Amino acid sequence: MSASHRHPHTERHFAASDTVRDIVLGMADGLTVPFALAAGLSAANVASRVVVVAGVAEIAAGAIAMGLGGYLAARSEADHYHSERRRELHEVRNLQREEEREIVEIFKGYGLHRDACEPILEHFRNDHEAWVDFMMRFELGLETPEPGRALRSALTIGGAYIVGGLVPLVPYMLIAQLKPALLVSIVCTGIALAIFGAAKSHFTGVSGWRSALQTVLIGGLASATAFLLAHWIGGGAP
Repeated sequence: MSASHRHPHTERHFAASDTVRDIVLGMADGLTVPFALAAGLSAANVASRVVVVAGVAEIAAGAIAMGLGGYLAARSEADHYHSERRRELHEVRNLQREEEREIVEIFKGYGLHRDACEPILEHFRNDHEAWVDFMMRFELGLETPEPGRALRSALTIGGAYIVGGLVPLVPYMLIAQLKPALLVSIVCTGIALAIFGAAKSHFTGVSGWRSALQTVLIGGLASATAFLLAHWIGGGAP
């Protein structure tokens, strides 16, 4: 076959970045929790202004809590990585025979034996940093954390939560009557959840329709539960 008829082989794999995962996490909770709160308050027949005030307060608290959670999680991952790296560096310097056996065991899973691994072992004996990098990834399954990851994760999750949380509240800001505001909020949030679910499918490889339906059902279940609970409590009050 001539070079002009050759086509490059392109592999397509899902490789969602940490930022995409943070957006999904923040947006999913942002669309669901304030929507459930607004629906619950609507069932209690409070004024639209009360729904807005409570919703804004919840968005602020939720964004801070979610962002702080993302920051602490990323910091914990980084601390764990560096702690394990220090331990591995100590072991390759002081327990080389044991570490070499671990490398051979790893490559045995790929059909290679000690003799085939010897050139690799010889290289690692002269380059401890490369040795540690190999062990961190293939023995422990840990990747090097990105610099500034913790702060970026906090801001991304918190920002996505705010954006998602404003969707169900905007109708209450614009419409004074409670029931019409609730209906518009349901429609707007349902559309937003469907769009969000379909967009998420681009990164997960799941069918867009299936992802959109799952996201709408989860958000609808949360808000319906809050609405019915508030209606039941309010109906039972003296």
